[in-house]
Amino acid sequence: MYGFEALTFNVHSGYLEAIVRGYRSGLLTAADYNNLCQCENLDDIKLHLSATEYGPYLQNEPSPLHTTTIVEKCTLKLVDEYKHMLCQATEPLSTFLEYITYGHMIDNVVLIVTGTLHERDVHELLEKCHPLGMFDSIATLAVAQNMRELYRLVLVDTPLAPYFSECITSEDLDDMNIEIMRNTLYKAYLEDFYRFCQKLGGATAEIMSDLLAFEADRRAINITINSIGTELTRDDRRKLYSNFGLLCPYGHEELAVCEDIDQVRAVVEKYPPYQSIFAKMSYGETQMLDKAFYEEEVKRLCLAFEQQFHYAVFFAYVRLREQEIRNVMWISECVAQNQKSRVHDSVVFIF
Repeated sequence: MYGFEALTFNVHSGYLEAIVRGYRSGLLTAADYNNLCQCENLDDIKLHLSATEYGPYLQNEPSPLHTTTIVEKCTLKLVDEYKHMLCQATEPLSTFLEYITYGHMIDNVVLIVTGTLHERDVHELLEKCHPLGMFDSIATLAVAQNMRELYRLVLVDTPLAPYFSECITSEDLDDMNIEIMRNTLYKAYLEDFYRFCQKLGGATAEIMSDLLAFEADRRAINITINSIGTELTRDDRRKLYSNFGLLCPYGHEELAVCEDIDQVRAVVEKYPPYQSIFAKMSYGETQMLDKAFYEEEVKRLCLAFEQQFHYAVFFAYVRLREQEIRNVMWISECVAQNQKSRVHDSVVFIF
C-alpha cells in the first residue's frame, strides 16, 4: 500500500510530470523508424527528422551532413529538456535528476583517462564526452597517473567522490585497471541510487527498484561474459557485482565461476524474466544479447508511464530518449555506409 503521494505530489512535481509525459509523446514511433529505414542518404534522414521534434535542431545544418552531426543535435535536444526539468525541480526531485547523470560522468572520466593513456588529444576527447556528464574540472583528468592522483587532484570535488573509496590504489592506470575502475564506480553508483530511491518510498521506490535491479543484473551478466578468458580472478569478478537485483546473491555466486557463454546462459535461464532474453539466441552466440537486453529495458521503461505520482518517469524518459538516439545513430551509419541490409539489426522500437 502506498502513502498519500496523490495528495501532495502535484504541489511540487505535478507540472514537471506533465512536461515529461508531453516530451514522451514526442518520441519517434514505429512508422517514423520505417520511414527512416527507407532513406537513401543522410539528407533524406534530416528531411524526415525535420517533421519531428528534432526539426528545429537540424534545420540550419548545411549539406553534406555527417552522422556525428545528427547524433550531436539529437543529444542537444535531450540535454535542453533535461536542463529545463532540472531548473524547475525542487528537492528531492532535483537530487533524483542529478543521479541520472552520474552514469555519464563515470563514462566521461573513463573516456578521458583511456584516451590520455593512448596519447590522444584532450580537446578531441572532450568533444566526444556526453554533455550530461560534464563537470568543471574534467579537462584536468589528463594529468593523473594512477587512481590516487585521479581522486586527489580532480574527483574529490565531484559527485563521484564517494564512489572512489573502493577503487583508490597506487597502481598505474592501464586498460585492465581502467575497466575495473569503471565497473567498481558503476557498482557504487547503482547501489547509492538504489538506496536513495528506497528512501523516497512509495511508487518511486517500487518502480525504480525494478529498473535499477535490471540494470545491475545486466551489468553482472556483461561483466561475466567480457571477463571470460581474461586474467580477472573469480573473487575480483564477484566484487564487481552490485549487492542487489534478481541475481543477487545466488546467481552472482554461480556467475563468478562461469567459464564460457553457455554456462552463463544456464545460470541466467533459472530466472524467468531473463529466460526470454536468452531464448532469442542460439547457443554460444552473444552478438544479439545487447539488443535483447535493450528491448527488455525499453519494455520496462514504457511500463513506468502506466502509473502516476512517482519520479521513475523522469528516469524512464531520459533512458528512452537515449535509446532513440542510438537508433537514429545506427540507421544513419547504415545509410551513410550503404549497408541498408543491416539497418534493422540494432534498431529497438520504442512504441
